[in-house]
Amino acid sequence: MAAWIALLCVYFFWGTTYLGIRIVMETMPPVVLVAIRFTLSGFILLIAAAVRKDYIPSPREGEFWRTSLYGLGTLAVANTCLAAAEQTVSAGMTSLLITTNPFWMIAVDALVPGGERFRPKVIWGMLIGLLGAGLLLMPAGNGEHVEPVPFWGFLILQVGNLGWSLGSIFQRRQPSRAHPIVSGAIQQLTTGLLFWIPALLFYRDQIHITMRSGLAIAYLVTFGSIVGYSAYLYALDKLPVALVATHTYVNPVVACGLGYLLLNEPFGWREAIAMVVIFIGVAVVRRMQKSYKPATSRR
Repeated sequence: MAAWIALLCVYFFWGTTYLGIRIVMETMPPVVLVAIRFTLSGFILLIAAAVRKDYIPSPREGEFWRTSLYGLGTLAVANTCLAAAEQTVSAGMTSLLITTNPFWMIAVDALVPGGERFRPKVIWGMLIGLLGAGLLLMPAGNGEHVEPVPFWGFLILQVGNLGWSLGSIFQRRQPSRAHPIVSGAIQQLTTGLLFWIPALLFYRDQIHITMRSGLAIAYLVTFGSIVGYSAYLYALDKLPVALVATHTYVNPVVACGLGYLLLNEPFGWREAIAMVVIFIGVAVVRRMQKSYKPATSRR
């Protein structure tokens, strides 16, 4: 039950971060946001773990460095590629292309020794979810054509998906004494500290925090990173990879609903149908992987 609650948190809170990120981008570049967001969330989580006397890997231990390295894949590589791609690809098309992430997750999981056995029927669930996401992001039918995707934009996003998948799968494979939330704290702090290097070197004059963007950062730190990413790692440790990866389909639905409620963005029959299709895809994946048993062992 706890793992399912964690997955629901990923579904909802990561969907809400689209709004928060858009607000923060009004006053600072993405690199600065990543540095501030993950430094704060990682530091807060590690302090909480220390107060609780949870086990925290020491920098003298290999587990600390492996965890940090895997975090660079899930956080540093993925976020950098996303920011770079959006220079040539619109936000809507970027969201659609990111929904290919579950395919990368399943492929990496199947290819890495000791991974979950590949089940071809799971692809049906993934295709259904991709169909729903595509319907959600299609043009409104006013005669405009679907925008062409620059090759490099597409390639960069797939590199980001691959980085996210490799980091997630190898972290999942790692026998660890640390709780997944502690591992997530280490990943966030090391990523945040690393991003301060380009932030201070190239964007020092562009760091501006207003009341509006400050509140958005606080939300992203609390619900996007502390709650969301910790829930993601916990769910990944307990549930099938294919099932956890379906968050890439559900998050746009949440973002669309928030846009309608808070920003008066349109929400009509197409969005409603897309939502139904996406959740059918999630149900298919769950059914195909219902006999899964966690691959990692934790002491």
